Amino acid sequence: MLRTFVLLLALAPAGLPQTAALPAALSLEQKEEFLKTATIVRTREASKGVTNTKRATLTDGKITHDASIQTIDESKTSFETPMGREMNFRDSYKFNIAAYRLAKMLGLENMVPPSIERSFGGAASWTWWIDDVLLDEGQRGKKAEAPDKNAWARQYQIMRVFDQLIYNTDRNVGNILYDKDWRLWMIDHTRAFRLYPTLQDEKLLERCDRRLLANLKKLDAKTLSTELRGFIGSGEIKGLLGRRDRIVAKFEKLGPSKLYDWLPAK
Repeated sequence: MLRTFVLLLALAPAGLPQTAALPAALSLEQKEEFLKTATIVRTREASKGVTNTKRATLTDGKITHDASIQTIDESKTSFETPMGREMNFRDSYKFNIAAYRLAKMLGLENMVPPSIERSFGGAASWTWWIDDVLLDEGQRGKKAEAPDKNAWARQYQIMRVFDQLIYNTDRNVGNILYDKDWRLWMIDHTRAFRLYPTLQDEKLLERCDRRLLANLKKLDAKTLSTELRGFIGSGEIKGLLGRRDRIVAKFEKLGPSKLYDWLPAK
């Protein structure tokens, strides 16, 4: 998205400070701080999505970059979705933040962008806009093949494990992005973290990264309650741990032949 980044600078008001460093050089903590404190230059409707998502260009006087802002926070006893009627439906910006914090705990911070809570006419999630986007999953399926199919498959399996863990009911082709290096990015988790301890589709769990499996085993209620406080409650944590247990049991049953190494060691 470097061309887009340069174009945004060109469209910004005169006198806007030029970038001193590319956003890609920032640490996660620096990106989080930028999202919390940077000033809005302009906002517009995001091109995709159904939850009134805004795209904002921000600057802190040194860096200029975009964020996705979502304010949705709705709960319904039942709701008709493309997958059928869902009971105890919830669609919340809070789950974007919970997904990012959980991803960091699992070593997936290079697959889920930073997301923080900040006001935008009310509470909202502000999520780092992915740099250098090449295409989304819909476009890949129609007109592109990953140059390294093995690397693509390993990332895709990680996404499947993560989505089963958080019970994501809205993983669609528009919220699976690939950057110029063919890194897979997962965005938009507002319809996740359901209460069910069961998995959506166990058959999708075919292989797993070893470090991801090890990190899954480390999750516990106390740490999750501390790290995700304010974004998911005890019911969601109980459901998450129930699904974690099923994921771990599945791969322990499948055995070492279904494990691989992709995530970097910490």
